[in-house]
Amino acid sequence: MSNQFSIDIDASSLPLSRPNEPIGDPTIIVDNVHITYRVFGGRVGSTTADKPSLFTRAVELGRPKSGPITHINAIQGVSFVAHQGESIGIIGANGSGKSTLLRAVAGLLPPTSGKVYIKGEPALLGVNAALIPALTGLRNITLGGLAAGLPKREVELRTPAVAEFAELGQYLQLPMNSYSSGMASRLKFAISTISMPDILMIDEALATGDAAFQKKSLERIEEVRENAGTVFFVSHSLEAVRKMCSRAIWLNKGKAVMDGNVDAVADAYNQYVQTRGDAATGTTAL
Repeated sequence: MSNQFSIDIDASSLPLSRPNEPIGDPTIIVDNVHITYRVFGGRVGSTTADKPSLFTRAVELGRPKSGPITHINAIQGVSFVAHQGESIGIIGANGSGKSTLLRAVAGLLPPTSGKVYIKGEPALLGVNAALIPALTGLRNITLGGLAAGLPKREVELRTPAVAEFAELGQYLQLPMNSYSSGMASRLKFAISTISMPDILMIDEALATGDAAFQKKSLERIEEVRENAGTVFFVSHSLEAVRKMCSRAIWLNKGKAVMDGNVDAVADAYNQYVQTRGDAATGTTAL
């Protein structure tokens, strides 16, 4: 069972545009970060043209049926500084490196080169709960709280609130592998928001079942966001990014194209998308 799950955020249900907030001390410094994936046996357009190294050729000799090693440059020289009090949207087309960058900032994916400096404890909403399907929902709340860095006594104090939020009732006494996908998602979401992190990262959003629970989930996201020092939000919805963020970073093919005021960046990205669409249909953007 995967610990990562996603829900579409309805931008119309979000609060009005997030006001500019006082900027505090730097919390994250991303310095010329590159992330390269190595795919064995694949051939895509991003394959590096450099002559394979001796090590690469040696590996290929041991994998005669797998073909060459393909290098995919997911992130290419991205640098930025995030401050306390900022809410930053990361936008871009599919495959632009948004989620990869977020995972690197969260400490889940080491950069191939470059550095990520973090002040505080980051949390990638929805993936940091270390759950075990064979254990009961109640035991998994304890595991998730401990994995989030809370002391055991604090986890015990917060468990009733997490259980109430998940709305699982007596099913909390059953193993998670007996849950429906919706029940498991509700519990995962409740556990992932058990603490108020210094740095909150929301990848897309969360999918947790019916409309009533989605509304409650959005309210919890807003609560966590208000209490977090720095927030990153990845979404394909420009409207949601405008409402939740004061700053945006536009990625394209792993490179940072633009970084600045959320409206300016969103407008530029929207114009780029429209221009591409018009070019594909043989028309000219106004």
